[in-house]
Amino acid sequence: MEVIERALKEKRKSLTEYESKQVLKKYGIPVTREFLVKDAESAVARAEKLGYPVALKGSGPELLHKTEMDIIRLNLKNSKEVKQAFKEIKANAGEKLKGVLVQEMVKGQRELVIGLVRDPQFGPCVMFGLGGIYTEILKDVCFRVAPITEEDAFQMMEEIKGKKILEGFRGMSPADKKTIAQALTGLGKLGMENNLVKEVDVNPLILTKEGKPVAVDALVILGE
Repeated sequence: MEVIERALKEKRKSLTEYESKQVLKKYGIPVTREFLVKDAESAVARAEKLGYPVALKGSGPELLHKTEMDIIRLNLKNSKEVKQAFKEIKANAGEKLKGVLVQEMVKGQRELVIGLVRDPQFGPCVMFGLGGIYTEILKDVCFRVAPITEEDAFQMMEEIKGKKILEGFRGMSPADKKTIAQALTGLGKLGMENNLVKEVDVNPLILTKEGKPVAVDALVILGE
């Protein structure tokens, strides 16, 4: 894959969020609508195309820990806020900044995690579980060795302790399990077809009020 080959040529160990999502999209994983821009005027133009509110995130191969670097701005409601956010991100990221991601704000209170790990013994394994801040606290995840079928994916959704999150409650629709299953089988395929992908982390995969899954953040880590 071109984006992976380019990153390896540049001696990089990972893809940027924007690049990672381009890869995921090719494997049927729903991702946020977003644009990569170089200046504040373009950021405003893209934000208006997406519709407010939007999020802005600093982008660059060396900018992996965005929260710690303070290069994420959420819920920006107008052009003035976008310009200010762009200015702050540019100042905080410094020379490592290669662009700014203008992203739709995905509303949803339910967060999942999906991913891929390459086990030395079993090869690529697909992961599914509770996401967001709960990933590390609850460790409610399950794994399957790739390739996986749609049936495997549905079983994974039944295996986590917090599976009730996938049901409809408090005015939220049940999760679109078919699309989640498609994302999980897609990750398995990605792992099988790209030996140089060592790990994929999609966290969070947010469920909208309507139950649609959307990958809001993603990281692809490359191996030898």
